[in-house]
Amino acid sequence: MENYSQSENKRPTSKAIMDSSRLVFPGGVNSPVRAFASVSGSPIVFERGEGCTLYDVDGNSYIDFCASWGPLILGYSHPEVIAAVTSQAQKALTFGAPSKHELALARKMQEWIPGLEMLRFVSSGTEATMSAIRVARAATGRDKIIKFTGCYHGHADCLLVQAGSGLATLGSPSSAGVPRGAVADTISLDFNDEEGIKAAFLKYGSEIAVVCIEPMAANMGLVLPDPSFLALLRELTSQHKALLMFDEVMTGFRISRGGAAEAFGVQPDLWAFGKIVGGGLPAAAYGGRAEVMKHVAPLGRAYQAGTLSGNPLAMVAGLTTLSVMEKTDAFAVLETLGCHLDNEVKVKLQAPIEAGKVTYVRKSSFFCFFFGTAKRPRTFSDVAACDMKMFAKVYHHLLDDGVYFGPSGYEVGFLSTAHRPDHLSRLVDVIAQALSD
Repeated sequence: MENYSQSENKRPTSKAIMDSSRLVFPGGVNSPVRAFASVSGSPIVFERGEGCTLYDVDGNSYIDFCASWGPLILGYSHPEVIAAVTSQAQKALTFGAPSKHELALARKMQEWIPGLEMLRFVSSGTEATMSAIRVARAATGRDKIIKFTGCYHGHADCLLVQAGSGLATLGSPSSAGVPRGAVADTISLDFNDEEGIKAAFLKYGSEIAVVCIEPMAANMGLVLPDPSFLALLRELTSQHKALLMFDEVMTGFRISRGGAAEAFGVQPDLWAFGKIVGGGLPAAAYGGRAEVMKHVAPLGRAYQAGTLSGNPLAMVAGLTTLSVMEKTDAFAVLETLGCHLDNEVKVKLQAPIEAGKVTYVRKSSFFCFFFGTAKRPRTFSDVAACDMKMFAKVYHHLLDDGVYFGPSGYEVGFLSTAHRPDHLSRLVDVIAQALSD
C-alpha cells in the first residue's frame, strides 16, 4: 500500500526500533493492528504520555484519541492514579492471593452496574469473554452460542468467526490454527439483523446457551444497535431459557455510569468488562446474576483460574480511576466535549458530509468517521464497503499534523476528560483539510 505520510523522516528512531522489532516479533509488534498494515508506513514507538498528549521516542508530540484503545478515560499519567499505583508498588507487585483491593473495586463496580451480583477478576478481555461463555454453557447445559459479525470478543478459538477489529483489518473472517470443531457450535449473525436472530432461535432455540454481543459495536467502527434490537435479544433469550451476555470490555464505565444496560434500557444476565476497569493496567472481569456465577469453581464445575487475576496494582488503578470519575462528574465533562465535537463536525464538515465523502457517528465518549459513504453503517458489511484507502490518506494527514488515532478504519476514537475543546477543533480542521486535498 502507498505510504501517504510526509512526516516519516521526523521519526528515525521509531523506524530503527521497528526495523529491529520485525526480527524479533511477528510483524514487529505484540498485537496485529499496531503494525500499520492497513494504513501503510512504519508504526510510531511511543515513550511517554501526559493528559491527552503522546510523545514518541523522537520527541514528536501528538494529540491522542486512541487512549490505549479506550482504558485511559482520564488521560495519560493522571496524578491520582500514578500515586495509587506507586504506593501499592512499594508494598507488593503481586500476591497470587486475596487482597482488600479486589473487594474494594468489585464493590465499586456493583455500585455502578445494577445486577452485577457476583463477579471474578481476570487479566484480559479475552479471558473475560471466554470465561463468561464457559459459565453460560455450564449454567444452561447447552453448547451453542450466538455472536454477531464485526463484534470482537477476543481471540478465544470459539469466537474467531467473522470477527472485527484486528481480524477485519487483516481481511480474514476467521483465524488459521483454529480447529473446525472449535467453532462448530458458534452461530455468527449480522448485527442488527432481527429476522436472522429470530430464525436462529426458531431452529436452535433449545440448544443455545448464550447470545454474546457488544451492545454498541465498537470494533468495526462505531455501529449503534437499532432501537428494538437489544430488546429483541432479551425477549428471545428469556423465552428460550438462554442467557444474554453483554461484552462491555469497551463500553463498560465509558458509555454511561450503568453501562449499556443504562444507556439502552436492556438488562443482560452476564457481562464481560475490561479496559477502564484496570485503569490502564491489565485487568478485566466477568460477572452477572449470582445463580449463574455460582457455577464457577470452586462453587461449581466451570473451571477458570489465573495467577495474576486481581493483581493489586491493577485493582488500585481501576478503583482510583472510577473514584476520580465520580468526584469530577466525568460523564458530564465527556458529554460536553462530545457536543462540542458534534458542533465542529456540523460546521466544518457539512460539505463533505453532504457530498457523501464522510459520515460521522458519536455516542457518549466514542466517535467515528466513516469515509466514502453517505449513510450510517448498521452492519459489518456496511463498514467493509467504506473507503479504507481514503481513511489511510486522512490518517496520515492527521499524523503529519500531530493527531493520533488507532491505525485502522475499523477502530473508533475516544474522548478523555483530559481533552479540551481546542483539541477537538484541531481534529476536525485537519480532517476537513484532508478531504479538501
